[in-house]
Amino acid sequence: MRVKFAYAVSIAAAVAMLTACGKKQDGEAGAGASAATEAAAPASEATIVKIGHAAPLTGGIAHLGKDNENGARLAVEEINTQSLTIDGHRIQLELDAQDDAADPKTGTAFAQKLVDDHVVGVVGHLNSGVSIPASKIYSDASIVQISPSSTNPAYTQQGFKTTYRVVATDAQQGPALANYATKALNAKRIAVVDDATAYGKGLADEFAKTVEASGAKVVAREATNDRATDFRAILTFSRT
Repeated sequence: MRVKFAYAVSIAAAVAMLTACGKKQDGEAGAGASAATEAAAPASEATIVKIGHAAPLTGGIAHLGKDNENGARLAVEEINTQSLTIDGHRIQLELDAQDDAADPKTGTAFAQKLVDDHVVGVVGHLNSGVSIPASKIYSDASIVQISPSSTNPAYTQQGFKTTYRVVATDAQQGPALANYATKALNAKRIAVVDDATAYGKGLADEFAKTVEASGAKVVAREATNDRATDFRAILTFSRT
């Protein structure tokens, strides 16, 4: 299901970005659109247009990033079988995939690489903590970024016209989880633990706000990190 989701996202992103690129007026093309506005190729050749993809391909959630990349590759392959043309030019899509390792520092470095590679748009990043700092780099280069999974509200609250997402934010997910805990499970005293990432903390904040608003009580608020495997210290502290 995850591959199919990423596949649908990639198709929508690629078509939207390429259509916008094809409508550029002379002299208006941004840095990210240069690959699509080169001199027309001979009729027998196709103009290569690069679509960027960024996700963790190494580390603990590499399987999620690889699912997204596979979806993007499927989308590119399908679109390329349809003899896509823009302004009379035959277009061949090429996926420029990068491993951001779910790390903000690595992610921003590869975001700049995608800009330097002259992609016309980016599908990614997977993590909110990477998408948020990378979004300014894409915005400065006038490159559309569409994240398939970043949910922290701050990602799309920065005022960038190039920043999009296709999933609900933590402002929707957190309250839904809190309502289930307080109404379906009838929980009255709740301990909240997050992994201190932009995603984990953002979701936990929204969850905690709704819990308190419902009349239940958050009796402990703790944080770990996204690489931890032993939570006994937090659990022991929370019980005392």
